[in-house]
Amino acid sequence: MLNLASSTESTWGPWAAENIDEVLLDHAHCEKKAASTAISLIFRYPERPALMIPLSRLAREELAHFEQVVGLLRARGLEFCRQRPSPYAARLMTVVRTNEPARLLDTLLCCALIEARSCERMQRLAEALEALDGAHAAEERGPLIQLYRGLLASEARHHATYVELARALQLVSEDELRARLRALAEHEAAVLRQAPRVPRMHN
Repeated sequence: MLNLASSTESTWGPWAAENIDEVLLDHAHCEKKAASTAISLIFRYPERPALMIPLSRLAREELAHFEQVVGLLRARGLEFCRQRPSPYAARLMTVVRTNEPARLLDTLLCCALIEARSCERMQRLAEALEALDGAHAAEERGPLIQLYRGLLASEARHHATYVELARALQLVSEDELRARLRALAEHEAAVLRQAPRVPRMHN
């Protein structure tokens, strides 16, 4: 279960598929940022040993995904480069509380929601790529479909990892954790509704 408060509209997948090069570049940036976030949490909370190994493993997997996406960009004659980021993650994180342990709890749950949304969007994109007509060469679509189908399980697992870490640390009661996750999911849905319509994984 992804704990999202909203579903992506059906038109997003075909639109993203038609703008796949921009979305693919953004995806690479998302994987890089996800690895960076996991590593930053390791540095920020050395007094929380339960975070160390799970986040180290997660960061390595995110970097492996980054390499996959960069490899696919290169196969399409493109290169990884700077790109104006989506405001999604920054706006999502504006509700993270500043006092501890609330800050840690909110950060972990926001990371969980980002992974959940990525999983949902990748499924939408894979379905849209599969539905494209014969004007789009199968040999071009094949590696993209394989990428996005192949990442679904890991994205869902990353979502679960962040939620389980928040639970394992026992920062709040189970009822409080669930309530906070629901509140943050509602905020995430609102952020997504307000996002500008440019080709990005989370717009």
